[in-house]
Amino acid sequence: MNHYETVFILNPVLSEEQIKETVKKYEDILVSRGAKMISKEDWGLKKLAYPIQHKKSGFYHLFEYTVEGDAINEMELAFRRDERIMRYLTVKLDKHAIAWAEKRRTRNKQNA
Repeated sequence: MNHYETVFILNPVLSEEQIKETVKKYEDILVSRGAKMISKEDWGLKKLAYPIQHKKSGFYHLFEYTVEGDAINEMELAFRRDERIMRYLTVKLDKHAIAWAEKRRTRNKQNA
């Protein structure tokens, strides 16, 4: 099983309900393809470094998961087709990045 992180930015005009629905949709795509969700983080509304689709902010979300096969290709195809998704990035984590992600999760739990 390979370890991945996906960060995606949602359109800032979405309601709270639409955001939850969208995040759930992409989580379901991964889980239905055999992914094991390790962490989900809602980073909230953040200002963008440059305008995307004439928007200056967006809702950031992070998924950390393990999966095999073509689940990522299917999820990214859905990202490209979905007008609610402004940008996304998926990276495969090596052992150092996995250790750093664990530290980040621990630090976030302590601060919460």
